[in-house]
Amino acid sequence: LAAAAISVAAAASAADPAAGKAKFEPCLACHGSGTAPQGRVAPLLAAQPDNFIQWQLVYFRTETRKDPLMTLISQPLSNSDIRNIGAYLSSLPPPNHPLGKDERPDLTEAGKQLAIANHCASCHMDGFVGKDATPRLAGQREAYLLKALRDFKSGARRGGGVAAMPDAVYPLSDEGLQA
Repeated sequence: LAAAAISVAAAASAADPAAGKAKFEPCLACHGSGTAPQGRVAPLLAAQPDNFIQWQLVYFRTETRKDPLMTLISQPLSNSDIRNIGAYLSSLPPPNHPLGKDERPDLTEAGKQLAIANHCASCHMDGFVGKDATPRLAGQREAYLLKALRDFKSGARRGGGVAAMPDAVYPLSDEGLQA
């Protein structure tokens, strides 16, 4: 009987990716696979880990993470909405951007070396695919990555829990962040 009650409770709180897709539709303007709107530096969210999406929406909803537009959008979301959006986004294939000519191979190489020296794959995983509450970096918009790194360095963004990003980026120069 207890096992049945646990099973029913788990089913009642199970995420619904289809409902998440419906809730996410208005978000495509900034977070879809196209270019972000003028003046917005928004991340691509397809294939982000479920827990990462959920935590970020809760941080925006509670204003632990500051962005006026995201706070406005996330505050009316219920916990179920957030679970559903996380389930939907994590079920999508990762962004697939064709690689153009590398205009700055020196910067690319410097970035690889900094990622190795700072053990970025320890949290973001090999291939920078993310896991649990750690985001996927592979295929992300470069402008967004640079903004996020600068925000961690300046203290505008702190992360959550035992997030190591502020400590990891603090000693880096702006050129190091760009790499």
